[in-house]
Amino acid sequence: MGYKAKFRVWRGEGGEGRLEDFTVEVNEGEVVLDVIHRLQATQTPDLAVRWNCKAGKCGSCSMEINGKPRLGCMTRMSTFEEDETITVTPLRTFPVIKDLVTDVSFNYQKAREVPSFTPPADVKPGEYRMQQIDVERSQEFRKCIECYMCQNVCHVIRDHEENKPNFSGPRYLMRIAELDMHPYDVLDRKESAQEDHGLSYCNITKCCTEVCPEHIKITDNALIPMKERVVDRKYDPLVWLGSKIFKRQH
Repeated sequence: MGYKAKFRVWRGEGGEGRLEDFTVEVNEGEVVLDVIHRLQATQTPDLAVRWNCKAGKCGSCSMEINGKPRLGCMTRMSTFEEDETITVTPLRTFPVIKDLVTDVSFNYQKAREVPSFTPPADVKPGEYRMQQIDVERSQEFRKCIECYMCQNVCHVIRDHEENKPNFSGPRYLMRIAELDMHPYDVLDRKESAQEDHGLSYCNITKCCTEVCPEHIKITDNALIPMKERVVDRKYDPLVWLGSKIFKRQH
């Protein structure tokens, strides 16, 4: 049976805006995105919202619902009390284009800064041979739908705009860690992660893991192991001595 829900939705563009109150019908089995679409259809046709698949696989409908980053298409209305006011706002870390749509081009820029998979020059496509354990090790990270909620919730850039030029965020540090785990990737990802992508900025609060809709253990399985490998490279005395000897031989 349907009921009337109270919604408070962010409206505005170009850095200026306000929260507007609406009362809107909700039917059984609906998600927040359904209600946003009903608002568009019945009360505010110029309400801007980004969405695509409505199946939790494209990452387009990321928004903040009652202050927490969520996918609008995967947040069921049944999780709220019928008399509860549901506040829907855009992702806070990125500039607002209009209403619930944000400019996430920061993430595209950071993606371009990560060098792609680089195999040995003498190994041709089709000649790669990997152990199943190496496949499974990084397969988890391939589930990322690039909703950018981990980027949005990371306080390193959420609360410090000045860090954006030097910090790639958990999504792309995870990508670097994935490539570093690949047995055929020959680039020095450890030094790049530390020097070019701001790995040291991360203080492993695990907020990125908590909001991931694909339940990827970003901190435990990507960022912490990457930090450990970087520390081994920089501070382990045996590794340091070996690198000096190796350089002398060349």
